[in-house]
Amino acid sequence: MTDTTTDTTEITAVVDTYVAMWNEADPDRRAELIATAWAEDGAYVDPLAQAAGHEALNGLVSELQGQFPGHSIVRTSGVDAHHSLIRFGWSLVDGDGKAAVEGIDVGIVADDGRLSRIGGFFGPLPPA
Repeated sequence: MTDTTTDTTEITAVVDTYVAMWNEADPDRRAELIATAWAEDGAYVDPLAQAAGHEALNGLVSELQGQFPGHSIVRTSGVDAHHSLIRFGWSLVDGDGKAAVEGIDVGIVADDGRLSRIGGFFGPLPPA
């Protein structure tokens, strides 16, 4: 049987850099965070948006910040990982900590340890 456990210390640091990317207002500093967290061909998709590549990711974050001024993304769970897959919970919160949107991200980690793909899901899982 294959061992499916993964030491999440390194990938948690990458995920925390990814979360910091969403909260960084300065586009130059945000570009540095993106380069640290994302593979060159990294791509993000959620029900309302998609972006592929570092420049597009930077633009997507700018758009979100414009739509939700004064809000920030916080990670609300540990990072679960096996093989090259990850998942974690998050919330988009206002200045008082009230959640505007909650969800989970599911992703693939590239061979170099950076993010290759992230799929964002909003809200709780649908009922059976």
